[in-house]
Amino acid sequence: MSITERGSQGARATTAEHETGRTKVSSVWSRLQLQNGIVYLGFIAIFIFFAVMLHDDGFLTTRNLTNIVLQTAPATIMAIGLVFALSAGEIDLSFGSTTAVAALCAAMAMQTMPALVGVFAGLGVGIAIGAFNGAMVAWLKLPSFLVTLATMGLFAGVARTLTDLRSIPVINDTFTGMFGSGDLFGVPSLVWWTIGAVAAGHIIFRHTPFGAHVLATGDNPRAAQVSGIKVPRIRFLVLTICGACAGLAGLLYAGRLQAAKYTLGESDLMIVIAAVIVGGTALNGGKGAIIGALVGSLLMGMLNNGLILMGLGVSDQMIVRGLIILLAVAISLRDINR
Repeated sequence: MSITERGSQGARATTAEHETGRTKVSSVWSRLQLQNGIVYLGFIAIFIFFAVMLHDDGFLTTRNLTNIVLQTAPATIMAIGLVFALSAGEIDLSFGSTTAVAALCAAMAMQTMPALVGVFAGLGVGIAIGAFNGAMVAWLKLPSFLVTLATMGLFAGVARTLTDLRSIPVINDTFTGMFGSGDLFGVPSLVWWTIGAVAAGHIIFRHTPFGAHVLATGDNPRAAQVSGIKVPRIRFLVLTICGACAGLAGLLYAGRLQAAKYTLGESDLMIVIAAVIVGGTALNGGKGAIIGALVGSLLMGMLNNGLILMGLGVSDQMIVRGLIILLAVAISLRDINR
C-alpha cells in the first residue's frame, strides 16, 4: 500500500471518529434538552387538562390562578434552598420542621416586640438550624441524610413544645402586610417574595463562582477538592442556605395565615422534593435548576388545586398525586443510568 493510500485511509478514519463523536454529543445533548423540558411540557399538559375538565368550576378564574401562586410561595422558597443542597450532593429533610419553628419564634417575638424583631427572629432561627446541619455534615463528616432526618424530628418536637400545641396569632399589620396580605403596585407581596427569591437564587446559582463550586462539588467532590474548591465550606453553606430559605418560608406562612402553628411545613417535604426533582435537579448532585424548581412547585400547586376542584377525597388526592409524581420523576430521571 502506498503512502498516499495509507494517508487517505487515516483521514477517512479520523473523519469517521469525529462524526461518531459529534453524533454521541448530539445524542446526549438531545436527551438533556428533553429531560430539562419535561417539567414545562408536564405543566402545560396538566394545565390544559384542568382547564378543559374544570372550565365551569372556576379553575381559569384570575382569583383561583392567583391563589395557586400564593399558596405555593413558601414551597417555592424552600425548593430554592433544596436545589443548592441537592446540586452539591447533599439533602435537607428538616426544612419543614425549620419552617414551623421559624414561624413560631417570629410570632412569639411579635407578641411584645416590633415586626422587625419578629423577622430577625424567624430568619435567625432558620439560619441557625441550617448552620447546625451544615457544621455536622461539613466538619464532623456525617451524612446529611441522617443529620437532617434527626433534626427533622428534633425540631418538630421543639415546635410542639414551644407553644404546647397551640397556635400563636400574628396581629402585627406591618408584618402581615409585608409577608402575607399586602401588595405593591397591585401585585401581592407573596408574589414579589417569590420573584425576588427565584431571581436571586438563579443569579447566584448560574452566574457566580459559588454556584459553579456547588455544581463541581456535587459532580465530583474529590476533583473539586483537588482543584482548590473548599468542599466542606460549600457543604456548610448550602445547608445554611436551606435553613435560611425555610426561615423565610416560615415568615410567609405566618404572614399569609396571620398565625403560626407547629404543623406549618409538615406536609411540604414530599411536595418540595418532588418539585425540585421534577424541575431538573439531580438527586445525585452536579445538576440543578432554580427556574425548573419554580415551575415544579407551581405544577404541584396546580395539581393539588385541580384535584380539590374535581371533588376528590383526601385519599384519592394522595393516590393521584403520588402516581403523577412517580411518573414525572421516572421520566425526568430516565437517562441517569444510561
